[in-house]
Amino acid sequence: MSQQAAVAADALHTPADQIRVNRHRADWRGWKFMWPFALVFVFVFVIPILYAIYISFFQKQMIGGTKFVGISNYIRLFRDQQFWSSVGRVALFTCVQVPVMLFLSAAMALALDSMKLHGAKFFRISTFLPYAVPAVVSTLVWGFMYGAKYGLVGSLNDWLGTNLDVLSPNVLLAAIGNIVTWEFTGYNMLIFYSSLSTIPHSLYEAASIDGAGEWQIVKSIKLPELKGSLAITVIFSIIGSFQLFNEPSIMQNMVPGNSITTYYTPNMYAYNLSFAGNQSNYAAALAITMAVITMAIAYAVQLNSMKEQMK
Repeated sequence: MSQQAAVAADALHTPADQIRVNRHRADWRGWKFMWPFALVFVFVFVIPILYAIYISFFQKQMIGGTKFVGISNYIRLFRDQQFWSSVGRVALFTCVQVPVMLFLSAAMALALDSMKLHGAKFFRISTFLPYAVPAVVSTLVWGFMYGAKYGLVGSLNDWLGTNLDVLSPNVLLAAIGNIVTWEFTGYNMLIFYSSLSTIPHSLYEAASIDGAGEWQIVKSIKLPELKGSLAITVIFSIIGSFQLFNEPSIMQNMVPGNSITTYYTPNMYAYNLSFAGNQSNYAAALAITMAVITMAIAYAVQLNSMKEQMK
């Protein structure tokens, strides 16, 4: 008998209360696989956040250099009307654009899952393709089409004899929302479609045998299955909306006048404060405040989703 077999045989005949189990010894083998990611995560994510928090308590002065000012930057921020104007603008953008985009995404996913759509593969690829296009390129393309003189809108005005201007200040936010919806509808559609793909087709067959129609199957089987993925897409969409930067920043030179100001969105305001206004400390306080607001809203959505799923 080998030594390993003898040890195993002795262990079988040893009473359970006499077997030694080392419950306090830490197993660090998993960190051999985790340390590359953990190292990048610390240097790329954790340290910049901590540094931003650190510099938000200081202020650069013309005379005397950088000075510790405590929470003065945050007090100034809460009194800053330009900051709250940008927050209100992205909040309005979120409340309108996100429901429209997710409704279109869910409708497309349901259409694909119905297996009654001709050219489903082409439809799935074509709706996802805008997400693969960089935001800069998408904004430039749509900005050209929005042009009232030389773009598609201008050509339609000449043809119809109208004077439509989608880059006017009254509808500019809706025009930006249209670009973002075009970019991310296909991405969210794939999330919904992946969730629907997990439903066993036997449920559809059983419902059809019981006399359920297509709308009843959608209402009773498919829509409840989308609750989990809906929470994910809502959280991602809220975070993305509060980080709105590329589209208005690129369109700033396309719109007439000063329709897109330097504080049009919180990210644009922080960028211009830091790089154009030489107020990096105040911009850091703004960024930290927006991060807290965004996390609080996302956490509230997550809690509400968990309560709905527990019902």
